[in-house]
Amino acid sequence: MIKKVARVKDLNDKKLLLDDLNFWLSKSPKERVEAVKYLRRQFHGSSERLQRVARVTHYVKHLKDQ
Repeated sequence: MIKKVARVKDLNDKKLLLDDLNFWLSKSPKERVEAVKYLRRQFHGSSERLQRVARVTHYVKHLKDQ
């Protein structure tokens, strides 16, 4: 069984900020972009789902305009 672990950290801690900065600066631009894409997919879901939402909002707007 995998235990869930949560750590509380001070977001104003200069050492933590520098550690994070150094970590991301050690990654290539491609790795950084891939990390952002991964986080975006986690937050927004798949692009297929977003396209479906866009179709629904377009359809509702179309109905209101009639």
